[in-house]
Amino acid sequence: MPDKPLIVDLHCHSTASDGTLPPAGVLKRAAEQGVDVLALTDHDSTAGLDEAQRQAVESGVQLIPGIEISTTWQGKLLHIIGLNIDPDSKPLQKGLGALQDMRDQRAHDMGLSLKKKAGIEGAEEAARELAGTGMVTRTHFARFLINAGIAKDMKQVFKRYLVSGKPGYSRVDWVDVSEAIEWINGSGGCAVLAHPLRYRLTANWLNRVLTAFCEQGGIGMEVVCGNHTVDDTARAAVFARKHGLQASVGSDFHDPGPWIELGRLGRMPDGLQPVWQQWL
Repeated sequence: MPDKPLIVDLHCHSTASDGTLPPAGVLKRAAEQGVDVLALTDHDSTAGLDEAQRQAVESGVQLIPGIEISTTWQGKLLHIIGLNIDPDSKPLQKGLGALQDMRDQRAHDMGLSLKKKAGIEGAEEAARELAGTGMVTRTHFARFLINAGIAKDMKQVFKRYLVSGKPGYSRVDWVDVSEAIEWINGSGGCAVLAHPLRYRLTANWLNRVLTAFCEQGGIGMEVVCGNHTVDDTARAAVFARKHGLQASVGSDFHDPGPWIELGRLGRMPDGLQPVWQQWL
């Protein structure tokens, strides 16, 4: 009988950022879904990794310590995944501390903006309560607005309230891509561009992004994502091959639901080097 294919998922979130399951819960669910190798990649925080590692030992899932760093490149928001990082790296933690301060200020600004521009009271307080000990993100504001009956779902709430030009939007200039990659590489990890097709860039712009990403020390990009169609994956593979990037896979799991699930990913296209082969 042939060996069981390895199930790898290198992008997911817990309550340390904007997921709904605690780190241990994410690892338990991963084990239930048959995941063999999982990276926990919370936004700008490694706070969930210790708990996740303890549960990984119990669940039999190999945990790859990770991070998803918010960056800005030529005015565009890009998310950079750090895989197999050392969470104790001092330069990395110093950088993440600065990003967490930015997120805290943004939460305050978003609450004020929703109150002044849309007459919505108590948004910041409710978002912080939903975040608990984790960082406050736009997703927590979105959940508050849905719970309050102001919007019916995530798609509507972001479209009406939380994107540029809407009442709850607050612009942030995150760290430069080169800084994020330096923190990741300096911690012994490798830098991967998250969900490259989600930025809605033209082919020319995406080629420019990937060229700069490679020049600054990035080595991989997500080719297989949780929301990809077969055509999306094939298109992403073309860019990975063109730029000589290793391929990563990630569900971008945030919460249990019918659409995005841990380990439920499409097939990796042929002719690509999986980024995880260097650790397994």
